[in-house]
Amino acid sequence: MTSPEREYVRSHLDDLHADLDAWLRIPSISADPALAPEVARSAEWLAEALRRIGFPTVEIWPTPGAPAVYAEWPSADPGAPVALVYGHHDVQPVDPLELWVHPPFEPTVVEGADGPELHARGAIDDKGNVAMHLLGMRAHLAATGRDTPAVTVKLLIEGEEESGSPHFADLLRERRDRLDCDVVVVSDTGMAAPHLPSAVTSMRGLADAEITLRGPAVDLHSGSFGGAVPNPLHALAELLASLHDDKGRVTLPGFYDKVRPLSDRERELMSRVPFDEAEWLAGPAAGSVAAGEAGFSTLERLGARPTGEVNGIWGGYQGPGHKTIIPAEAHAKLTFRLVADQRPEDVAEQVKAWVEANLPEGVEAEVHAPPGGVAPCASDLDSPWMAALLTAIAQAWDGAPDDVLFLKEGGSGPEADLVEQLGAPLVFLGAGLPTDRIHSPNERVLLSMLHRGAEAVAHLWRELAGVRRG
Repeated sequence: MTSPEREYVRSHLDDLHADLDAWLRIPSISADPALAPEVARSAEWLAEALRRIGFPTVEIWPTPGAPAVYAEWPSADPGAPVALVYGHHDVQPVDPLELWVHPPFEPTVVEGADGPELHARGAIDDKGNVAMHLLGMRAHLAATGRDTPAVTVKLLIEGEEESGSPHFADLLRERRDRLDCDVVVVSDTGMAAPHLPSAVTSMRGLADAEITLRGPAVDLHSGSFGGAVPNPLHALAELLASLHDDKGRVTLPGFYDKVRPLSDRERELMSRVPFDEAEWLAGPAAGSVAAGEAGFSTLERLGARPTGEVNGIWGGYQGPGHKTIIPAEAHAKLTFRLVADQRPEDVAEQVKAWVEANLPEGVEAEVHAPPGGVAPCASDLDSPWMAALLTAIAQAWDGAPDDVLFLKEGGSGPEADLVEQLGAPLVFLGAGLPTDRIHSPNERVLLSMLHRGAEAVAHLWRELAGVRRG
């Protein structure tokens, strides 16, 4: 099968590769204050690339942190829908550097089992996913013979996603008048496998808390006081052990009250996704076993159910040898992944109520739950926007819309802010794979996925043009 969009993409792959080679050399790590100039340079590179392909409006929007890039290309067709593309140009830190086979900011093509791979930090997360829009737009215009896109296309590419998007919601509020759209296209996700066209349909939310338990005013001699006064570390261990019941459910009071149950249709759609649990366990989770909430498959637990995790515990003596004390304090960090209809702001009170209900006499507790958090978000599976996305993906993968698999992303991002601030539905178009080692050493992208992703972008603008605005 072929199409004008595909032929254009195939004949201009060198342009996509050259763009990535240049952009990926910029170490735009937003978490490192020393690299703030590089994050700014990344924004400048993208702005210039967007101007080069024809966007008439391109601006760099400053924030109290890292800059975002905004671009707009209005359609000449009156009443054409407006699509806003979201992505990010910052990347994760590269530590541990010694585990990289090739330098993380020297893009290197490696021949892999599924074809050529491009290795570099940001190769897929998220510079690759954004760069495919540059070629996709050009292919759309060339294939349709248009001077403007069939829909008005806006891009908002932020520079702090890998640092938790601390200023993103405020940026959306401040620039609200420029960001009106009918649909948001999130390009920061992926697909199930190279031969399995897929669309993410939801992302989980996130809330966190830090717990401090205090007992005696100072560390006490364990020979003089042990067995006679409460030990905060013992109390913390018992508390954390009670975070889940014997069925793997989180025990915070009210935690499941707003959880939207998985429908039979959703479970059936998820069951279509090929998933080899033994193979999955042989990957980064090697040495572990599958566990979690009873009554749900591993795939459902990973993307469609809420979780509570202990991320760190500390307190007492940590040095060499031993120090015979009852520590004055004990600490723990927890995070909670949330699903549709849960709210991160509810979790703080739930954690406090859970701690209070399980606190032994003689131990005091302090719970710090930062405001905000990340809300979960989901696409409407039956919307015309989703139908247009499925058609575009199917065309790029030589299949039918009904062949496109639905995925639920277990991670979290600022997409819910887009929904809440802009009031627009979300669809997800990304070219990543579970094997791309995002956030890890030797991050890579399968180049054929980017090529098909660019083609899907080109089809998408044509397909979205046929959707009647609400």
